[in-house]
This record gives sequence, C-alpha cells and structure tokens, in this order.
Amino acid sequence: MRPALFALLLPLAFAPVAHAQTPVPLTLEQVMAEPDWIGPPVERAWWAWDGKQVQYELKRDGSAVRDTFEQALDGAAAHRIADDQRARLDAINPVYDATRQRMLLTRNGDLFVRDLRNGALTQLTRTNDAEQQARFARDGAVIWRAGNSWYRWTAGAGTTTVAELKAERDPLAAPKPDALREQQLRTIRTLADDRAQREAAQKQAEAWRRADPSRAPAPIYLGNEVDIDDSSLSPDGRWLLVVTHKKGADAGQAGKMPKYVTESGYEEFQDVRTRVGRNAPVPHTLWRVDLADGSVKEVKFDTLPGIDRDPLAALRKQAGKEPLKGSRDVRVENDSDGNAIAWTNDGTQVAVQVHAVDNKDRWIATVDLPGARLLPRHRLTDEAWINWGFNQFGWLPDNRTLWLLSEESGYSHLYTATGNEKPRARTSGKWEVSAVEVTADGNGFLFLCNRSWPGDYEVCKLDLASDQVKEVTALDGVEDFNVSPDGRQLLVRHSRSYTPAQVSVTGVDGGDARVLTDTRTAAFKAREWIQPEYVQVPSRHGAGVVWGKYYGPKTMEADKRYPIVMFVHGAGYLQNVTARYPNYFREQMFHQLLVDRGYIVLDLDYRASEGYGRDWRTAIYRNMGHPELEDYLDGLEWLVSQKQGDRDHAGIYGGSYGGFMTFMALFRAPGVFKAGAALRPVVDWTQYNHEYTSNILNTPELDPQAYRASSPIEYADGLQDHLLIAHGMIDDNVFFKDSVVLSQKLIELRKDDWELAAYPLERHGFTRSDSWLDEYKRVLKLFEQNLK
Repeated sequence: MRPALFALLLPLAFAPVAHAQTPVPLTLEQVMAEPDWIGPPVERAWWAWDGKQVQYELKRDGSAVRDTFEQALDGAAAHRIADDQRARLDAINPVYDATRQRMLLTRNGDLFVRDLRNGALTQLTRTNDAEQQARFARDGAVIWRAGNSWYRWTAGAGTTTVAELKAERDPLAAPKPDALREQQLRTIRTLADDRAQREAAQKQAEAWRRADPSRAPAPIYLGNEVDIDDSSLSPDGRWLLVVTHKKGADAGQAGKMPKYVTESGYEEFQDVRTRVGRNAPVPHTLWRVDLADGSVKEVKFDTLPGIDRDPLAALRKQAGKEPLKGSRDVRVENDSDGNAIAWTNDGTQVAVQVHAVDNKDRWIATVDLPGARLLPRHRLTDEAWINWGFNQFGWLPDNRTLWLLSEESGYSHLYTATGNEKPRARTSGKWEVSAVEVTADGNGFLFLCNRSWPGDYEVCKLDLASDQVKEVTALDGVEDFNVSPDGRQLLVRHSRSYTPAQVSVTGVDGGDARVLTDTRTAAFKAREWIQPEYVQVPSRHGAGVVWGKYYGPKTMEADKRYPIVMFVHGAGYLQNVTARYPNYFREQMFHQLLVDRGYIVLDLDYRASEGYGRDWRTAIYRNMGHPELEDYLDGLEWLVSQKQGDRDHAGIYGGSYGGFMTFMALFRAPGVFKAGAALRPVVDWTQYNHEYTSNILNTPELDPQAYRASSPIEYADGLQDHLLIAHGMIDDNVFFKDSVVLSQKLIELRKDDWELAAYPLERHGFTRSDSWLDEYKRVLKLFEQNLK
C-alpha cells in the first residue's frame, strides 16, 4: 500500500477525530506525562481454546499491574478476568499435538493440557520451578525440562523422570590414573579391600535400580569440568542433546556502577556487564546422550564448512596477534523463538543452530544421532556480521523438510530443504520475512512481511505447492499474530502512528479484519494529531533513498524559512519509519509541539536501520557514525530544497544511538547543526557491550582503528555549537561513565556552550514523568534559544 493512501484507508475505529481547532494547546507537561492518559496498548493477546473468544493483557491505570481481559467475537463487551477466575485462562504461544486436538499451555511457569474437543483443562505441574521446552512426545505424552532434569507425563501414569543431568563426576567411573594412589592401594591391603567393597556396593545398587521399573533412571554424569547451559530431549524419548561450557571459564572483568540515591542512605554498587573484548562469549561444547544405555559422546564441530578459516586473519596480523590455530570457537545459539535445537515431531531428526563467536558464520546442521556427528545443512557467512535476527528454523510436519531463514540473498527470506538437498528459496524480493509460523495443515507458512514498502508490515501466507505469497491482512502496522486453535483465524495485534497496539480478527486466508479493541482515552482521541508524511530522501552518497517521517504545518507560509529539528532513533538496528505506533511515542508528540512552535521535523531510518536488507544493515561495518551522518546531511539538504527549511537554523537530537549520532553530527560537521541534544549517549565504543559492538567493530585489540574511527570522543575537538548531554546515572546499558568521561574531555579542550544534566534515579530508558519533563524542557530550551 502506498504511503499516500494511508489516510484514505484508516479503519473507521482508528480514524483520527477531526476538529476545526484543538481546544487546549499541546503542552510539554502533557507530552511527557505518564502515558496512561493515552490509553494502554494491548501488550499480549491469545486465543481462548474454543476460538470464540480472545484474551489479552492491559496495563492498569496508575499501576504496573497488567490485568487480563476476555472478549467474545460476537460483539460482546470485553470484561476483566476476576482473580478467582484466572485459573481457567488459556495462554500465549500454546503447543498443539499432531492432530491439533489438544493444546499444551504454560501459565505462571506451570503446565496445563487443554482438550480442544470439550475444553477440559488438566494441570500437569504445580511447582515454583519454571518448566521449559514443553511439547508433546511422539506417543502423545508431554515432555518438559525443569532445571537440568527432563520429565514425562501421561494421563495414565502421571509424571515420571526421563533423565537427570549432572555436571559432576560419575561415582562409578574409574578415577584418573595416579601413581601415588596406585602405590597406596598396592602396598596397603586394607585400603584396597575398602575400595573393592565400596565399588561392589555401588554396582549392586545400580543393578537394583536398572532392574526395578519403579525407580527413576540413573543420573547422566557429564563430569565436573563443565557447566550445563541447555539440553533438549527427542520426542521419542531416546536421545538428549546437551550444551555445556567449560567450568570456570573467564567471562571477563565486570564493571561496578555506583548508586547515590538509595533507600539505605548509603552509596551502593551494582555489578554490571563486561566491556567489549573483555572477554568474548564462552564457547560451547555439544554432547549426545543415548538414554537407552546412558552413554555420552561429544559431537564435534569440525565438520562445519569454513570453521577452520579465520575471517579476521588480516586484522589479527596487523594487530601483531598470533594466527588462529585450528577451529574457531562456536556457540549453540537460540533463534528468536528461543530454540537452539529443533526436533522433528517423530524424533528421528534434529537440527542445531551454531554461531561462530567472531560473528562471521552461522551454520544449521542436523545430527547423525547414532554416530554423534554433525551433518552441515546450511552455512550463512558474512564478512561484516551475521544478523542477530532472522534466524528462525524448524521442521515441517512431514518430519523430512527443514526450513530456515537466511539473509544470503541480501534480504531475509524463507528456505526449505528435504532430505540432503540444498536449501532453496521459497520467497524472494527486496523485502524481509520474519516471525515465521508453519500453517496448521503443514502446507505453507504464515509470517510478517513488508512487501509494499519497508514500513508497511502485514501478515503474509506462502503456499508451498505453488510458491505463491499473498498478503492476508491490510492493516499496515501489524506487530504480531496468533493462529486460532482450529487453524482458520488470525488474532492480529496492530497499531498506527497515534494508535497503540490493538487487536483484530481475520481469516487465515484473508478477508475483512474485525477490530475488537480501541483502548485510547477520549482525551487522546479528541486531539487532532499531525500524521507523519512518509518521504524518500535522495541520497547523494550512493545509498539510493533514505526513508523518513516528516512533520510540518498543514499550510506552509510563502517565502518563509522554517527552523529544522532532526531526530535520530536509537538502537542503531531499529526501524522507526513505519506505519506502526512508534517506540518513540513521546518524541512523536514532541515533534507536534515543535511544529506548533514553528519548526519542521525529520526522522530518518538512516543506514544500519532495520527493515532494509543486509547491505543497509552492514553499511556501518568498522565505520559507525559516518554513513549515518551522510544520510542526515542529505536529509538536511532535502528539507532546505523541498520543505522551506532554514539551513542556518538546524538542530539535531536523539537518545542512545541517537545520542551517539548527535555527537558525531556536532563534532564531525561543526557549524551545520547549531544545537544538539545527546540523550543517554555512547561516547566511546570500547565501553559498550561485547554482543552488540563486536559484531560491528570487531574487538578493540584486533581492530583499534575501527574504534577510533567510530567513537565520538576522538572527534570532541570539533565541537563549536551548543550541546546538551542528558544521562541517567544508573544506566546499566550505556554507562553514565561515558558522559562523565566526555565532560572531562570537553573541560580539557576548554569548550564552551555545553551542559550535562544527570538523573540519579533513571536507567537507560527513563520511567518517571518528572525526569522526562525535565529532560525535554532542556531540549526545548536548547532549540528555542539557538534555532530561532
């Protein structure tokens, strides 16, 4: 759907209320107030078992409590579930049996089975443990993990233990050879006799255990040199795959963050994350356990293609480091569904997702279970870094066809492979596939897609027989979806620029969506909001076009030049130019306030933003802050040439990555932006975390030039314009230390016209309206004093 058609195709329930004049001017106090005045978004939504009702959560007004509501599809009003009725609730993300007649639920950490033929609900567990990886076994039983133990439930036998894993030495295993021990046992008969009797008693106890069907199986001992990270049981109950790391592995020196405003009245300190390169994530080892005989065997990673190639060899040599010897370290990593290991329903095949610790390769391999050997099925390699999204994989119900997502074409698309064949693409084009779910009949897939334009998200359906893809919704801002128990309907959570997430129901093959909720308050709906104009800014730097959201007056005054504010979204890899309700909903209202005060505003999905494919994502590899600044300079030119922007009165602001970019704009393009507000900003990438930063810049030891090129502190001497820095003092994401260090640097450089605002009780995302208001009073004052 073209952006120009948005206003015409808004559903009636979501259409903005038209008023000739806003009765009360929008104020900063209103914009930064607690968002309860807007109305709560539908945060999670799921189907009731009969497909005739839906259940969802809403935040309680003036509270952190989330209530659960139930609403029938027949048009009846929603009602809150009473406290004494919560035990009958269904839950999000159920698991179905092979015939889709039973539904397995996880609620409050406990397991329930719902019979979809009559609604009967059976509780399986009632513990304080969090049951995990629950699924139906091949024979219809239920299996799950709690801690490092696996359990099985059937209606006739109840719950039994299937396997118990222990990171301990097997008491029946022979001790390691030791000459001194052997000398003692050879020369002192009493010691030898005691040992023999002890071993005989242990062997007899184990023989009794094996012969007694009422006993739990013997523990599986993995040795005392590992810690267990994960395990997965086959649906036939025969095999276990176990992921471990070396016990005592050095995870690197953690930081300590001071907290000054505390209930105790004393200074307190919080342990916080390690910095990038201090150290790399601990590598994994994979084990196969045969539950038929209790044998344990390591599954080596050396069969993975390219695992012995060092993609950082040139940087390693340049940094004077020793060349890599042998295979690279790897980790068995979860996909976005939380699965690192995926079994077929019959348990005959299993796939494992493996990532190189250096972030350059992802492999999906199956396992020869009897031989405990990895069989590579797909390799995704990237000279920059493997995306941490678009990594789902699994099996079709035929128990033969593996499916996966891959960015190998430049965009995330869906691939399938049957038997030993090479995975083939089932979708294609300059758009992205995400949030994949196999259809109830197993003949296709449902997923999120942005085929029409990068910010328009719909539910798409792929028919495997014809390879045809069609959009089954026309809601523009789909957030997520759930398939009904009978597989025929979709419960869709969707939003708009000024409408927090709501839910609608539609057919799985499309049709008109029935809107179920509109949780906005009357006060919020009564205002006439400036709808963003979705624009494409031409790039003068080879990037094609840069998508943006433009906010400006309805009618431009002839010959007037408008002061400019440019907004930079955070997270780097995030998409803000969409038809959805933005993460930055306060900032969006602030942009309206700025327009009311005579500004024009542009918000860009600069290079590195999500939604635009692999090349856009990796454009900043080893060079953060440079392509993005080019995009903002192009945006500035576009505002001047197309929207009567005043080049000499331009400002910029943003938080987190947006704060980092504000620094880069003011430090590297002095004089272009007369004022900038850097909120919770990154100053020095050597201080940030490993998982994010090493993807883009490698590590400071291997690639120091990338860190120097990308860190604002290296360019601080360029500051000549007005700068506001605002930062929460207990920010455990971007440490407040970053802003403190930059303050010292600016003092040493004898810079003027900058200030630091510190917020003692705020973390990375502010949670208190008084902090929001104070921060944006300062931002507004900065712009009012320097851009007009």
